[in-house]
Amino acid sequence: MSQPIPGGRRRVDRVLGEDFLTGLSDLDLGELRHRRADADQEETDLSFIRRMLQGRIDLLVGEIDRRDRGEPAPSLQDRLTAAMGGEERSTRGSGRHLDNEPSRLGEYRRAAERLAGTVAFSDPASLSDEALAAAVQRLRTQEAEVSDLRRRVQTVADVLHEEMGRRMAAELPDQAEETAAP
Repeated sequence: MSQPIPGGRRRVDRVLGEDFLTGLSDLDLGELRHRRADADQEETDLSFIRRMLQGRIDLLVGEIDRRDRGEPAPSLQDRLTAAMGGEERSTRGSGRHLDNEPSRLGEYRRAAERLAGTVAFSDPASLSDEALAAAVQRLRTQEAEVSDLRRRVQTVADVLHEEMGRRMAAELPDQAEETAAP
């Protein structure tokens, strides 16, 4: 995952650009909603790639733990079930509810595969202890970078949501007066 590029054309470049939050009070409601939607979608997309990386980390850490316990290698299906549904996940999210679906599934799947390099996820038992440890470290580094980007985007999204809330609250007294008029 590359870092945002000032003046870049990707959504993350715009959302984390210096001017994205400049002059919010002067923006019309449509532009404010558009920026909020961009920030929300970018958060969703980063959350998706983050979870993909976490799932891969969990698979590999599960293999390390299995070796430490001296247990036989489970099937891929058993590893996936444990990694994706178990309480033993190595990482936890922020608990934010996201309404959007990832917008670039294929792109993010390919990015996660590139980040993972040549790690044999379908057969982590075939990796040496050193290769397994190196793969986990590489994925954790990438997950930390994605998590940092996600937190930065969340901060932007929060500012935009607050501005929308401020505007909605400012309109409420006007609406109450209109409905109370005879």
